[in-house]
Amino acid sequence: MVNKTSKKSKQTATKTPAPQSGAKPILLTGGNPQIAKAKGDAPVQAYIAAMPGWKSEVGQRLDSLIQRTLPEVRKAVKWNSPFYGVEGHGWFLSFRCLTKYIKVAFFHGAALQPLPPGESTQQKVRYLDIYENDPLDEAQFADWLKQASELAGCEKAGSF
Repeated sequence: MVNKTSKKSKQTATKTPAPQSGAKPILLTGGNPQIAKAKGDAPVQAYIAAMPGWKSEVGQRLDSLIQRTLPEVRKAVKWNSPFYGVEGHGWFLSFRCLTKYIKVAFFHGAALQPLPPGESTQQKVRYLDIYENDPLDEAQFADWLKQASELAGCEKAGSF
């Protein structure tokens, strides 16, 4: 017979507490901010503000470029990453912090022209890795955004 009390205690002990209001979010492996799942611009801005060091500035730049290119873009934080999507098409892009770079995921990047440079084990996904001193080709990135926003998005990431 399973002791329900001890099982509950184990579950409680492994949960990571949510940051208190005004407290800095916890940084996960590689420096990725732990931000609660939520829809809208506010949680995305909280994620970007919590990105460590130079990554926060690049996150702001990416978010601003996405917003300028696609004014009707939908935003959310899921799985400790900001997601961007278009109503009726789903999520098309996400990014996250890794130790030395930011990994931008185009969920249907294999359909973009030219292809984003990073390959994935998932056939449809392509990546753009941005390191600290990398220049960002904003015109190319904006073109990828426009193309990606017109494709069917990532179904696994859930709806708006």
